[in-house]
Amino acid sequence: MNIAVFASGGGTDFQSIIDGVESGLIRAKISLLIASKPDIYAIERAKQHDIPYYVFRKGDHESVEAMYDEIIELLKKNDVGLIVLAGYLTILTPNIVKAYEGRIINIHPALLPKFGGVGMYGMKVHEAVIAAGEKESGCTVHYVDCGADTGKIIAQERVIVDKDDTPESLQKKVLSKEHELLPRVVARLVEEIQG
Repeated sequence: MNIAVFASGGGTDFQSIIDGVESGLIRAKISLLIASKPDIYAIERAKQHDIPYYVFRKGDHESVEAMYDEIIELLKKNDVGLIVLAGYLTILTPNIVKAYEGRIINIHPALLPKFGGVGMYGMKVHEAVIAAGEKESGCTVHYVDCGADTGKIIAQERVIVDKDDTPESLQKKVLSKEHELLPRVVARLVEEIQG
């Protein structure tokens, strides 16, 4: 089965999927990376592993919908069966969500439904968790629907928030859990989809 990964940054979650494929945990192929910017480290990771990559910037298209129409064509051409959003910061529009309903998953650095929604991404999530005095945080893999972080939850991993945690130290803890959880979930979904 072909997987497409969408990323906007360093690509450590992308790397966890690459490692999962290369170790045999994920019985699928990463057929392409969709990047939202040209200068992100996720592209370097794609190059290192001979994964084709494409850059789609919102500003280069007449609308976000038009951009996703182009992406849908590319995904269909590559016979993609599962889309993994791995630190991808561009909200999906209904056209792509409908085209791949039940086949798009996202990883979020908090225990949804807490600390999700528009504007809740990256370090902002960890800052909010600490500001709220939470005792635990973690990460969530969920299906993507037309809302922001509102799709059905597939799996979560928890971490303890220590009294002396900073947003940076909490991010490290959560990321290490993301790198365990995401490949496991992708492996399971690939098996389920392929029957």
